Amino acid sequence: MSKENLDTQSKSKRSASEKSLKKRGKLWGIKASGRIKVGFLASVVLLLSSCGIYSLSGADIGDAKTFQVNFFQNNASLVEPGIDRIFTNQLQDFINSQTSLSLTNEGADLIYEGEITQYYIAPMTSTSQNTAAQNRLTMAINVRFFNNKDPEKDFERSFSFYYDYPANQQLMGGTLDTALEEIYLRINQDVFNASLADW
Repeated sequence: MSKENLDTQSKSKRSASEKSLKKRGKLWGIKASGRIKVGFLASVVLLLSSCGIYSLSGADIGDAKTFQVNFFQNNASLVEPGIDRIFTNQLQDFINSQTSLSLTNEGADLIYEGEITQYYIAPMTSTSQNTAAQNRLTMAINVRFFNNKDPEKDFERSFSFYYDYPANQQLMGGTLDTALEEIYLRINQDVFNASLADW
């Protein structure tokens, strides 16, 4: 056999073995990255399961799957129409957005109920002419929380917050909307933290 034929054969064998090695390397790379992904996911699942069930917001919902928010009756002496319905809906929306729990109307694992106990306006700071420079709107809500999966976490507690505004403004329209939004948000966060974050 000639020297040229030997060179051609050895080159073809070399290129075939190089192709084979490249192919194996690609497969090993895919297998390795696949193993890394599976290993990472398994460790995340183990970590979450060992600490109970947490939502991204840090809420510990335990074994609960459902929640319900019963209508919060307005028992305050000063009645602002609609605040009972709006508060009830906003608490539902807040819990729904912060957890993986499903909202239901009855027989839920977690139940929120109560009443609006205070809604009043009081002057805060006064001017040199003894007139109010600022007024404060305060709202207080009594909340009863029942955890049917873990009754030791049940509670009844009052939550309140306020909004200050200039005394020369009427508490209506956009000013009232802003005040209520701020109060609802703060009370919703406090109720959520007390019931699901153990704060």
